Amino acid sequence: MEPHPTAASLVERKFHVLVGVTGSVAALKLPLLVSKLLDIPGMWKHRSDPVLHIDLRRWADLMLVAPLDANTLGKVASGICDNLLTCVIRAWDCSKPLLFCPAMNTTMWEHPLTAQQVDQLKSFGYVEIPCVYKKLVCGDQGLGAMAEVETIVDKVKEVLSQHNGIQQS
Repeated sequence: MEPHPTAASLVERKFHVLVGVTGSVAALKLPLLVSKLLDIPGMWKHRSDPVLHIDLRRWADLMLVAPLDANTLGKVASGICDNLLTCVIRAWDCSKPLLFCPAMNTTMWEHPLTAQQVDQLKSFGYVEIPCVYKKLVCGDQGLGAMAEVETIVDKVKEVLSQHNGIQQS
């Protein structure tokens, strides 16, 4: 077994510790834990260090959410950002296009909340690529299937050409 590293040996490199936190009541200890982790020499503690959901937002010229399930639709429409995808969407620069492709069971699609949530996303300036009617994996037949791949790709090309002057091929 290797000996524990000394403070001097830790300073030799910069460490990035990813702390995952769940809904346990023990999360109350997180501020103390993070404070103690930041005391370790070489730990991240600068404001200029990258923040993934912000970096992804800055990197992308267009965001496509395909498929967009009912759960995530509800989260985005309500402003909930509890995972990387919903955080990127919440941080999205609305001057850049965001396209979404709903996909869910027909009964879920027909629920009155779904239309309200889709309208909410559209009010943000997001572009819907509508779901289609077909036999779903669950065996039901009706609206709710994600748009065909070619339809999605064509819409992305169209929006990019309008937004950035990119030629469609």
